[in-house]
Amino acid sequence: MTLGRALALTAICLLAACQSTGGLPLGGGDPYAPTGRARGEAVDGLTVGHRLMEAGEFDLALRAYYRAAAETGATVDVLSAIGSANLRLGRLGQAEAMLRRAIDQDERFVPAWNNLGVALMEMGEPAEASRVFRTAYALDSGESDAIRENLRLALAQIENPAYDEPKDITNYKLVRRGYGEYLLLGAPEVEQL
Repeated sequence: MTLGRALALTAICLLAACQSTGGLPLGGGDPYAPTGRARGEAVDGLTVGHRLMEAGEFDLALRAYYRAAAETGATVDVLSAIGSANLRLGRLGQAEAMLRRAIDQDERFVPAWNNLGVALMEMGEPAEASRVFRTAYALDSGESDAIRENLRLALAQIENPAYDEPKDITNYKLVRRGYGEYLLLGAPEVEQL
């Protein structure tokens, strides 16, 4: 080995030794391990799930909803949200089961009725879906345009089974309850090329 290479290798080793190894901070910080205490309030799983659904991250939203179920129990909001996430993931049987459980808990919960109707439409059950949409529309006192449009699509499918409206979940509007309002819960808009 030449003298130049030996000096270069020694210089590299000395510079590597000068790097911080992630040890104790030099500023006299606390030398003890973190206590694990939270510094602030954690956002509940239901809110996180709703935000992820709006972002189109349905699988992550489902996980957040399961976390909410573990924290607060299987409330009607949580069951409806789990059903909606499963619906967006194409898990129609699971979505239907969760939404029916939500309705069993609260027969006046409009988002669960509407989203159950969407699941039934996707499963090829327009007659039952129209009945479910009618219930949602009646419970909502006809105030939601999304539910009215879903009912219209279901009735059109019954009247004309060859109705050529594309069968795609994005045609139907999912709704959820948030801050006392019914909010649309759909896939994010995708730019057409």
